[in-house]
Amino acid sequence: MSDFTSEFWSWFIIAIVGGGIVWLFYLLRGNDKVPGEPGVPTGHVWDENLQEFNNPLPRWWSIMFYITIFFAIGYLILYPGMGSYKGLLGWTEVGEYEQEVAAAEEKYGPIFAQFEQTAIPELAKDPAAMKAGERLFVTYCAVCHGSDARGAPGFPNLRDGDWLYGGAPEQIEATILHGRNGVMPAWEAPLGGEAGVNMVATYVMSLSGREVDEKLAAEGKVKFDMFCVACHLEGGKGNQALGAPNLSDNIWLYGGSPRTIKETIAKGRSGRMPAHNEFLGTAKSHILAAYIYSLSQD
Repeated sequence: MSDFTSEFWSWFIIAIVGGGIVWLFYLLRGNDKVPGEPGVPTGHVWDENLQEFNNPLPRWWSIMFYITIFFAIGYLILYPGMGSYKGLLGWTEVGEYEQEVAAAEEKYGPIFAQFEQTAIPELAKDPAAMKAGERLFVTYCAVCHGSDARGAPGFPNLRDGDWLYGGAPEQIEATILHGRNGVMPAWEAPLGGEAGVNMVATYVMSLSGREVDEKLAAEGKVKFDMFCVACHLEGGKGNQALGAPNLSDNIWLYGGSPRTIKETIAKGRSGRMPAHNEFLGTAKSHILAAYIYSLSQD
């Protein structure tokens, strides 16, 4: 946005807010002093005997409106609300958020810090730490992985012991701290279209013990060894260094139906686990990692 456009909208907002206050003030003044004599009927009659009289607003009511107007003026002097004017107090949403975070860190930081030096396997046995970890999980992770941590299509189940990037304590913690970016490229064109996708999908399904067309699976293996083995390794056992899933255990991130497997191969997939270090910090991430580790141990 250019400086001119920004300046225009700033003055536009100032004109609406300031003009509205001035207009309300004069409207109120006009109702304080009605034209003609007070108590005189205006000539408006309803239901035969219901008349409108020429009276000003009750004094207490008028005073309340004036208080509201002067409160609005004072508020707009102290706080932002008039375009780009920042207010005498310099209040901002970011500053308010940072103050709340600092206050929470001062109050709760020592509670989380006491667990940071404990190894994750040992911490996973601490009931107090696990209660804290559960609250962190519900707040930051449940929206994707579910409140029971059993995942959803595209979001891994954290209870089954099947890990894309490894389930060791340090690997779980690294995933939380730094996030992950997984990409499965689209293979429809390199595989020769729908027929090639069908061959590879048939072979992939055979790896987990499904009954398939053996001839088609054999043809798919040739293509798998040419295009897929670099990431998923021989026999589709997967590669945690790359986040390439194990295709032989019948656990599927996006679904294991023939249609879904073919769609994954043909169109590809992309997934992102955001890094939590910036807003969680190392102490909370350590407790959260211990909680998630405990789920897979159960």
